[in-house]
Amino acid sequence: MADDRQFETREVHSGRGRGEHGALAPPIQTTATYEYETPTETRGDYRYSRMAEPTRDRLEATFAGMAGGTHGSAFASGMAAIDAVFSLLSSGDHVVAGANLYAESHELLTEVYAEYGVEVTHVEITDAEAVADAMTPDTALVYFETPTNPVLRVGDVAAIAEVAADRDALCAVDNTFASPYLQRPLELGADVVVESLTKYVGGHSDLIAGAVATDDEAVAERLDYVQYARGAIPSAFDCFLALRGVKTLSARMDRHCRNARAVAEWLDDHPQVRTVYYPGLASHENHAVAARQMADFGGMVSFELEGGVEEAARFAANLDVFTLAESLGGVESLAEVPAVMTHQDFSPEALAEAGIGETLVRLSVGTEHPDDLLADLDGAVEATFEVAAE
Repeated sequence: MADDRQFETREVHSGRGRGEHGALAPPIQTTATYEYETPTETRGDYRYSRMAEPTRDRLEATFAGMAGGTHGSAFASGMAAIDAVFSLLSSGDHVVAGANLYAESHELLTEVYAEYGVEVTHVEITDAEAVADAMTPDTALVYFETPTNPVLRVGDVAAIAEVAADRDALCAVDNTFASPYLQRPLELGADVVVESLTKYVGGHSDLIAGAVATDDEAVAERLDYVQYARGAIPSAFDCFLALRGVKTLSARMDRHCRNARAVAEWLDDHPQVRTVYYPGLASHENHAVAARQMADFGGMVSFELEGGVEEAARFAANLDVFTLAESLGGVESLAEVPAVMTHQDFSPEALAEAGIGETLVRLSVGTEHPDDLLADLDGAVEATFEVAAE
């Protein structure tokens, strides 16, 4: 297939290879092991599914192509993929990490890898100079999300990647909130991109998987070894589901973005909403950076209600179309209160550093009709503050 075809065409034809029976969809190989011809010769290209198997190979090649890389590695979850990136580190290495990270990513660095002798400095990734100032002679990795979880700050990937390259450090970006359709960090200078395929790539809240892409051969070899040695691989069925999700990624993302923009604008005009975090709003502090490096502004919206934690909890409990649940990126709209859900293990100091207030609500805006989403939000806000006024 020609590489110059548009993303929407490439995604539909991803994983193409009809095999001996001409099947249009990729087959699922459920076997754990493969037969040998002789003790030193396999009958085909595979011998044991932890090492490699056909459906996973297709997913890895597909993700690498979408991300703009030459090599892809698939893992059993987004966190397994992130762990594989951190496995590039050695004792004594220093990491400059974004101050706004997914809670488990933050804990993996500061609790698990710290025990291995890895030092971590957290910085605000909207400031490339702050990243440069935080680097030391031992800095081996600059790692950040953009947009960040959950307050949707946007780092300038090209500027930060240049800072990392100048100090001979790797630059790795968690691109989960954007997806490869909206943003491709490798094309902006990053060395490694990681995503939870559970989210937008899968798109239907029915699989758990993650992936890493790179165009650095040495990094690719290390990732392959970590994948094989640690064995945190996705099942063939989850790989199949992710490949199926890829085919509709652009169509879904266009709808997510359209709906999120409508939700953000509605919230921004509401008197009971204190602050709205959405890169697509001109008032967002990083709007210009997002407009430059993203094709659109994504399907995530966060906001702070007036009042306190009781109002946030009451609002969430009064939602109907939005489901109160963790995760994101599915066709159904979800809502969560990060301070007591995804980031509940953060100390008050860590919450403050990450910009997470007690009334912060994070929305994963789905593909439903926007009128129904706005009506649901309106009813929940009205019910919340009617009770508060009594």
